[in-house]
Amino acid sequence: MSPTTAARPSLTEGSILKALLTLALPIVFGNLLQTGYQLVDAYWVGRLGANAVAAVAVCFPINFLLVALGSGFSVAGSVLVAQNFGARNLNMVNHIAAQSLVLETGLALVLTVVAYAASPFILHLFGVGNDIFDLANSFQRVLMLGLVFNFGFLMFQALMRGVGEVRIPLYINIGTLALNFGLDPLFIDGWGPIPAYGVAGAAIATLITQVISVVIGIVVLLRGKSGIQLSFKGFRPDFPLMGRSVKLGLPSSVDLSARALGLSMMTGLATAFGTTILATYGIGSRILALGIIPALGISLACSTLVAQNIGARNLPRARRTANYAIAISFIGLLLVGLAGWLAAEPLVRFFLKGDEAVTRDAVEFVRIAVFSLCFTGVQQCISGALRGAGNTLGAMILTIIGVWGFQFPVAWYLSRHTALGFHGLWWSFVIANVLSALLAGAWYLRGQWLQKALAAAPAKTTVAPEEALPAPA
Repeated sequence: MSPTTAARPSLTEGSILKALLTLALPIVFGNLLQTGYQLVDAYWVGRLGANAVAAVAVCFPINFLLVALGSGFSVAGSVLVAQNFGARNLNMVNHIAAQSLVLETGLALVLTVVAYAASPFILHLFGVGNDIFDLANSFQRVLMLGLVFNFGFLMFQALMRGVGEVRIPLYINIGTLALNFGLDPLFIDGWGPIPAYGVAGAAIATLITQVISVVIGIVVLLRGKSGIQLSFKGFRPDFPLMGRSVKLGLPSSVDLSARALGLSMMTGLATAFGTTILATYGIGSRILALGIIPALGISLACSTLVAQNIGARNLPRARRTANYAIAISFIGLLLVGLAGWLAAEPLVRFFLKGDEAVTRDAVEFVRIAVFSLCFTGVQQCISGALRGAGNTLGAMILTIIGVWGFQFPVAWYLSRHTALGFHGLWWSFVIANVLSALLAGAWYLRGQWLQKALAAAPAKTTVAPEEALPAPA
């Protein structure tokens, strides 16, 4: 056990509420800052008009899908690190961290090549109109070039979260977001020798800050003062470990990809109603995504704490942690919903100036959907508990049913076959969120999610690397 790691406060003892909030609050703020990249881009792009806003909006779910494919493996890295850290298999923690980075980088390189070449085809597939096609393609291709760095920083955050270190990623996000806010107008509008890239300039600014973030993250891991100590020889591929990571991470990738594909299909439904409704949907969905960030943060904290307690063989505490997380998320998102309803119009006007039709419809969208966010919080925390227990397959099934069994069919039917028209898209969020929470709650109350995970917990505090690897549930 390294001195640095040994000195870290334990998250498997003491007050559960304190441990949960200690981990969750920095994650929430970090996620807010990460989302801030998109919000800052939307702020500056909004000055270019509705077409520019629509071009960015149509790229958002596509980029989300690509990132989701890699994020599942960061979930695997975090869970494997957390369970071994809870069991104090510290050499294995370092080994998993290095191999997770190798796996994530290889996947990102493959996706970058394929996605960049296929960008025009993807946009045509989603029915993007000629009025915004070139804008969307230029913006999207720059984002695709940044996938390696985006994936790298996602994995860095996941590994840090696995050992309970959430402050360092937060500090990095604060610095790079401030830099991004200054770079956006520089590359969008141009200055001196830098030409005006327009919409693509926002993506260029984001790419620059992503490079800086991942370089800092690698330096932190190599220095070994954060609970993980990497060495260059540790990057030599360990294919058996990568295989186990794939088995654990693949369901999470499918989970997140199914959600991202659902968002893409929802965007396709909105596109059929024209650029105005597409811009409305883009702004409203961004505000709702901002609203669920607290739930996502609590879910990630829940996942880490459940995994660490399973690693420490403390199953009752793992269950109580999940109970706390679900309650906090429901109450917190209920308050967020109230704040979102009251502030809907100022929030919408922050992202778009001068288009009253889009503003009016986006405000209506937010006010219809925002109070259902508390149900999203329940579903997210239950999924987080399942992932922490190694049951990524269960979390995947809940997401697929929620998105493809509930939301998309409801949105399609209400918008195409009722008098609601495009308003049916807004109501689909409410219906899907409530039904998904009820389904997840019924699954959780059965109690078998934790019993199944028992086999994934390390049985010893000091074991050989091949014995320390939790098998996917």
